Amino acid sequence: MSFKLGVAAGTVAAAGALGVAYAAAEAHWYTLRRVTVPVLPAGAAPLKVLHLSDLHLTARQHRKVAFVRALAGLEPDLVVSTGDFISSPEAAALARDATEPLTFRPGAFVFGSNDYYSAHPGNPFLYLLGKKQPVKRQRDLPYEALRQVWTSAGWLDLNNARARLHVGGLAIDLVGVDDPHLGLDRFPTEGAGQHAGADLVVGVAHAPYMGVVQAMVDDGARLVLAGHTHGGQLCLPWYGALVSNCDLPPRLARGLTIWPPPPAGHLAKARPALDPPAFLHVSAGLGTSPYAPLRFACRPEATLLTLTS
Repeated sequence: MSFKLGVAAGTVAAAGALGVAYAAAEAHWYTLRRVTVPVLPAGAAPLKVLHLSDLHLTARQHRKVAFVRALAGLEPDLVVSTGDFISSPEAAALARDATEPLTFRPGAFVFGSNDYYSAHPGNPFLYLLGKKQPVKRQRDLPYEALRQVWTSAGWLDLNNARARLHVGGLAIDLVGVDDPHLGLDRFPTEGAGQHAGADLVVGVAHAPYMGVVQAMVDDGARLVLAGHTHGGQLCLPWYGALVSNCDLPPRLARGLTIWPPPPAGHLAKARPALDPPAFLHVSAGLGTSPYAPLRFACRPEATLLTLTS
């Protein structure tokens, strides 16, 4: 009996080690996803939006930098970053290098918690339970340097702000908030609902808390872009994310969904509550915390959204 138990324990340990090794490799298996979103006015030409999120750059991540730089070859009409671009003080230079070819394109950004605070070890059980882990430190990351790099290139700072951008012959109104996960979001009420002449309204946030997404949709957004969830990061094959790290249902932790989200299960094909519908796109992001450099059944991603009429 003890021999059989020893064999079983050894098998479980070997399987666990193999799973960890695979998850460590998958964390570097970058991919580009392509999504079509029907939100433009009738007759409008398609518009390509590159959605970047959660790079969590640290020193020596040159392969990730090269992947992001190569995305300029997609010739996006607009680049949107939904935060957590860096995770260490020395990563600002890498972030500048990664986005340099993309800054020749129109762009916009918001910050996430890991643009302000360097990563630190946390309790993984709190994460699995969906509990916030409060930050009680001084901001130690060069987010102002990052802001300067992007705004100098003409990208729009949407942290608790609004802006209008003309892209591809279309007038796009953008509304953004600073990171809701840190409670920094202050929805810009000035000009709320006033989108005369706009062909499309887009909301931008780091963490897709449902109240924030709904406020943007109520304001007129047909498309909301967010990140933060890492797509669940450690997922179950054929099931998906176990957690979203916010109040968004885990089944919506990655990809495109109609908003408000339809009920789970057999009602998922119900008619949209809005006509025309609004959409939420959540990026699974390209990185991880340096203290949890694993992904399982959830490849790191950037997304090219093709907006159509």
